[in-house]
Amino acid sequence: MTCKMLEEARSAHAAVSRQLQTLDPLLQALAERLRQQPPHVAMTVARGSSDHAASYLAYLAMQQLGVPVASLPMSVVSLRHSPLKVDGQVVFALSQSGQSPDLVDSQRLLRERGALSVALVNAEDSPLQAASEYTVPLCAGAELSVAATKSFIATLSASARLVGHWAQDPELLAAGTALPDGLRQAAAVDWAGAVDAFKGCDRLMVIGRGAGFAIAQEAALKLKETAGIQAEAFSSAEVRHGPMALIDAGYPLLVFAPRGAEQAGLLKLAADMRERGAKVLLAAPDDIGERDLDLCRAQHPALDPILAIQSFYVMAAHLALARGLDPDQPRYLSKVTRTH
Repeated sequence: MTCKMLEEARSAHAAVSRQLQTLDPLLQALAERLRQQPPHVAMTVARGSSDHAASYLAYLAMQQLGVPVASLPMSVVSLRHSPLKVDGQVVFALSQSGQSPDLVDSQRLLRERGALSVALVNAEDSPLQAASEYTVPLCAGAELSVAATKSFIATLSASARLVGHWAQDPELLAAGTALPDGLRQAAAVDWAGAVDAFKGCDRLMVIGRGAGFAIAQEAALKLKETAGIQAEAFSSAEVRHGPMALIDAGYPLLVFAPRGAEQAGLLKLAADMRERGAKVLLAAPDDIGERDLDLCRAQHPALDPILAIQSFYVMAAHLALARGLDPDQPRYLSKVTRTH
């Protein structure tokens, strides 16, 4: 049994291949501009899945470049018209459609106030593109399922490649060229155990940290909109500050623990929650013996979250179908969301 969400998720490797064939000259020029006029801070404006992708971009930029990145609440600009002092800084607007009025208005106003405006957008000739000085096309192609998959992965890969050029990091750039093969491998990983574990759930916590927290956020959103599960994402550090009071025997958790400095804390949390009797599914690389779900390794650890969400998307489509739902047409949702 198949669906558009599954087909489009499995085609993410093709989108990233198209990026590799077309985007480098544009990204090199943008990176040169950012190095010549380095911003003290960067801002992101986005909603939904694109905001989760913005979290990934922010983490990479802070980690690789040392540039603080803040997610800007768009109402501050579009509704309050606050006099933000952004001259000489950079704002990244991320979107699949590039049509939401609050996103477009925020980008236009920040550009008018002197920010270097960059759009990472999938749809061609969108209002967001017109509002931005630079546009990074995501090259994902038309997405027919309401639930974004390949465009999200394309946003992550374009973000990583932009940071690689900006930081002039040859290892990150070289690893990016291998992403299409990695995505094919990740899409074929068997996560059937997660379908079995979660098909009867009505609530779920998704845990991540660092760049992997963006993946936890995206996974929680997809579980809500396609599988009808009240899923919430938490950092493995933040969950100890209150939310874990909800976790008792049988409570389901999905823990993403890719490589990196954050992995040890994620493994410790998973072990602690298992001792409490929670139903933990740990997604980790094959050197972690207590894992329940396999995570593929990219050629650079910073790209591991991209492969993780690829494996998740395939599972999420199967999970929705197992729960008798149509992941291509979530209730009350449409492909293009316009907010003000």
